[in-house]
Amino acid sequence: MDRYIEFILNHYILSLALAVVTYLLIQEFIDAAFKKFNYISPLLAVAKMNDTETLVIDVREPHEFVESHIEQAISMPLGKLNDDISKISDHKNKPVLISCQTGTRAASAGKILTKAGFEQIYVIAGGMQAWETDYKLPVKISSTKKVKPKV
Repeated sequence: MDRYIEFILNHYILSLALAVVTYLLIQEFIDAAFKKFNYISPLLAVAKMNDTETLVIDVREPHEFVESHIEQAISMPLGKLNDDISKISDHKNKPVLISCQTGTRAASAGKILTKAGFEQIYVIAGGMQAWETDYKLPVKISSTKKVKPKV
């Protein structure tokens, strides 16, 4: 035991780093065990949209939503999601797909909707970045942002 204490005292930065990494790993395992939403690939999201009455929510800011979004998506920015939950309360028992730019904000939205009582929450893995660049799936562009063809 004395050798462990001596090691910790001689290598306190290394010991602190080990403690921090261990804490973060344990926190990640606990979060993963208790989360009540699932990640879904863009291809599976399309299949879910085709098979069921699925609500698609885009939690990006309005200026990002205007640039490109999934065809059936509704814009509900993450900052205003708590205020807008009442608008979608009739979908509590139906599948809800959440997208953002990379998937980070969508995970936060998934936690909010889970706490609000929604049962079938799916976060699109990789967000719109994966939707557009990796999978090359179609997007809708607002009429104000459409590029006019060169003549």
